[in-house]
Amino acid sequence: MSDAPPKIRLRGLRKAFGAKQVLDGVDLDVRAGSSMVILGGSGSGKSVTIKCILGLITPDAGTIEIDGRDVLAMSAREREAVLDRTGMLFQNGALFDSLPVWENVCFKLLAQKRLDRARARDKAAQALADVGLGPEVGDLSPAELSGGMQKRVALARAIASEPDIIFFDEPTTGLDPIMGAVIDGLIVDCVKRLGATAVTITHDMASARRIGDEAAMIHKGRIVWTGPASTLGDTGNAVVDQFARGEREGPIQMELRR
Repeated sequence: MSDAPPKIRLRGLRKAFGAKQVLDGVDLDVRAGSSMVILGGSGSGKSVTIKCILGLITPDAGTIEIDGRDVLAMSAREREAVLDRTGMLFQNGALFDSLPVWENVCFKLLAQKRLDRARARDKAAQALADVGLGPEVGDLSPAELSGGMQKRVALARAIASEPDIIFFDEPTTGLDPIMGAVIDGLIVDCVKRLGATAVTITHDMASARRIGDEAAMIHKGRIVWTGPASTLGDTGNAVVDQFARGEREGPIQMELRR
């Protein structure tokens, strides 16, 4: 079992936008069935890393392996098949205002004609139940939902296709601390129920500790630390500990003053 490849392996990932080198050799392993939290300041490359894995951005160099296979070397059809096994919870929910909740939840399954509309309604009700919402919510529009309910619907959409990799982009943004903890708990429960691998980017240290088994920090375009998420704030790495504690003084601030 120890010889099994990581679910996701990044090696030498580089990406520049004009003169700005955002990723400068990112190396990262995400174990199958684990929950990895990626930390970093604004503009550090967290989102760019996720977008490279998802195929939304093409890296300038490096390899991205999923289940031991380099997705950048795959044909378009092979890559699409791999990405079909992923789910995504976007930072602001990204629900479609023109569709009722149940169609939002099963949008991917309907678009790919994997379910007819009747079966999709049942699937949506099941996914909504998994995030603590009743079937009646399926007939509402996103505009009728509170911020917390919108996050739960977005989570239901992320899990509806039963993916084996789920990405979470700042899942607690805009939520009060109690609702943030509720969403984190639902994420942990849903990921475990599916047996999925999770990758989360967040600035919320309490959320990172609740969600993550492991954590990694991007700084200056590279992963500068990986370790147990439970140790955040007490890692012995000055950059990571300053970020995790939200301290003004430290190596990150000194670099910003130059």
